Amino acid sequence: MLTKRQNMLETIRGGCPDRFVNGHEALATIRSNPYSKEYPRPVFGGEPVKNAWGVTITFPTNVPGPFPVHDEEHIVLKDVEHWRDYVKAPELHYTAEDWAEAAAEAAAIDRNEYFATVMVAPGVFEQCHYLMSMVGALTAFCEYPDEMHELIDYITEFELKYAEQLCKYVKPDAILHHDDWGSLTNSFLSPAMFDEFIVPAFKKIYGYYKSHGVELIIHHSDSYAANLVPAMIEMGIDVWQGPASTNQVKDLIDKYGEKITFMGEIDNTVVDVVGWTDELCYDQVKKVCEKNGMKYFIPCILGGTCNNGVWEAVMKAVSRYNTERFGIC
Repeated sequence: MLTKRQNMLETIRGGCPDRFVNGHEALATIRSNPYSKEYPRPVFGGEPVKNAWGVTITFPTNVPGPFPVHDEEHIVLKDVEHWRDYVKAPELHYTAEDWAEAAAEAAAIDRNEYFATVMVAPGVFEQCHYLMSMVGALTAFCEYPDEMHELIDYITEFELKYAEQLCKYVKPDAILHHDDWGSLTNSFLSPAMFDEFIVPAFKKIYGYYKSHGVELIIHHSDSYAANLVPAMIEMGIDVWQGPASTNQVKDLIDKYGEKITFMGEIDNTVVDVVGWTDELCYDQVKKVCEKNGMKYFIPCILGGTCNNGVWEAVMKAVSRYNTERFGIC
């Protein structure tokens, strides 16, 4: 029986996995981090917090994840033409001592069984709309392209500085990078605009990680983004985590499978509902596994959940399916 890490690599490489990868099972996420300690994320149902960029973030109980507050009082970037007057990247003043806890956590991971993984969020596109609101950001891409290029370069410089510290002190095997690029029906930017503004930034960021020992780039965007898959490949993404069923994932596997793996298609809108059951989760797991096959596909719920127990029920369903089909879970 392959280890979780070996089985995921066989899946990604189109080799001989002996079972379906069960969501994030091969990713051992390193929780200790001086940056997140200094700037903690809001807790589910807790009070809003201000992040490192001055953005106020809230996490209500009826949503699957935190999101910025964008009323007039809380918007950070109020005039994109003078963005430098408003946007100040946090200083990364951490030392080896500050990173010691994270380094120890990483060192304790069995890297034959797991990928030592660091999550990075928000990403370049999300940082833009965190600062100025979604409407403000999308409008600025059209009306102030020069300023948006400058802002994205500034955000990218920060990401590269952060990547340098992660690679120096933690030495992760995988990066799970969060940056939502679409709704359930379309991408937020056209492929042409995405290529112009977003691709160059991520080629630098992901290129840095790859050149400094990171084996897997896993990008989270729980959305429609089928029209951006060629750009994902160009960026160096190994696994797209979060493709909704609206992407026609089987078609993407057939077209791009040798270049990128798709991790998702268990839609939150189907399983993360009031009155969900284990059988509902199992039926969805079985459906997507039998449709997509084992190579270049990992069954996984798209993102965070609103209903307690759903995430665990989906993983339980994958284990059950693997047991019934392969005799191993």
